[in-house]
Amino acid sequence: MSCDFLALAQPGVQKLSPYVPGKPVDELARELGLDPANIVKLASNENPLGPSPKALEAIRAELSELTRYPDGNGFSLKSLLAQRCGVQAQQVTLGNGSNDILELVARAYLAPGLNAVFSEHAFAVYPIATQAVGAQCNIVPARDFGHDLQAMAEAINEQTRVVFIANPNNPTGTWFGPQALAEFLAKVPESVLVVLDEAYIEYAHGSELPDGLDYLDQYPNLLVSRTFSKAYGLAALRVGYGISSAQVADILNRVRQPFNVNSLAQAAACAALDDLEYLAQSRKVNDDGMAQLEAGFRELGLNWIPSKGNFIAVDLARDAGPINQALLSEGVIVRPTANYGMPTYLRVSIGLPEENSRFLAALRKVLDA
Repeated sequence: MSCDFLALAQPGVQKLSPYVPGKPVDELARELGLDPANIVKLASNENPLGPSPKALEAIRAELSELTRYPDGNGFSLKSLLAQRCGVQAQQVTLGNGSNDILELVARAYLAPGLNAVFSEHAFAVYPIATQAVGAQCNIVPARDFGHDLQAMAEAINEQTRVVFIANPNNPTGTWFGPQALAEFLAKVPESVLVVLDEAYIEYAHGSELPDGLDYLDQYPNLLVSRTFSKAYGLAALRVGYGISSAQVADILNRVRQPFNVNSLAQAAACAALDDLEYLAQSRKVNDDGMAQLEAGFRELGLNWIPSKGNFIAVDLARDAGPINQALLSEGVIVRPTANYGMPTYLRVSIGLPEENSRFLAALRKVLDA
């Protein structure tokens, strides 16, 4: 090839690496000749329960309409979300997963010469979205693997247009409380959009995590992003949403792709919101599984980062790469975090009891080898 298309790409894109998802079960089966039925995947923070039965029923009811474009405005889903979140429908932006919301923010508010502030060990999409539009990443060192909100507020400068904060954070599982969030928001200039990524908020209990929606009226520069991929078990359908001021939502909808949330996803999301029993079961499975993994790590003499998500990062106190490869040979898929600056850690999604047991047994075998 005579033309170097990498050189033609804008500088921010040149420096990016493609996002690497958790290894699919079928891919590992092909690579190592394993039986897919005997592979346990705890790599992508998916809901181990499978989707809500009500969501499946809603999908089936939509199948005969697949020749039609979906509702581009997402009326039913927006209306239901507005009712549940205590906002107006014009404050809701629908996304092809909550990742889409992050991308829309970057496209609307970032550009060369501007920057976004976010934490070390933060979600990999923040730098991807920022650099893809030519903006700079202003990365603030973490404190105990979590957000140093004071330092993040101090890192904001005249070129900052967006701050990404996640509560709880992926991949560390760390979190901050209501007072910390209130103090941070009070320090952020009104011209800087704060994106509060609450992808795992449904796993919280009581008031242990602040509800970002409670701060919207006071802070018009706040956007809360959430997803149906985790606690609601709809990861394959890619449906998320943002709640913000009506003005910010209007701006995001100007750059949003037409029909970005398909009809099956919209129908399933509406049904999932109404399945409170499923959501409660998701929380219980997660709580029990978290306790199971923590107990297993304790028996193995391993440290971990306390987590409020549906995953936990365990410290192997050595290069985790070879351990991860050995686990793959045992048919267990977890997530290495070297790309997050955590080379001795593995992030493990919470699975069903038998899946957690399978992982712990494989981990013991590998560590003893």
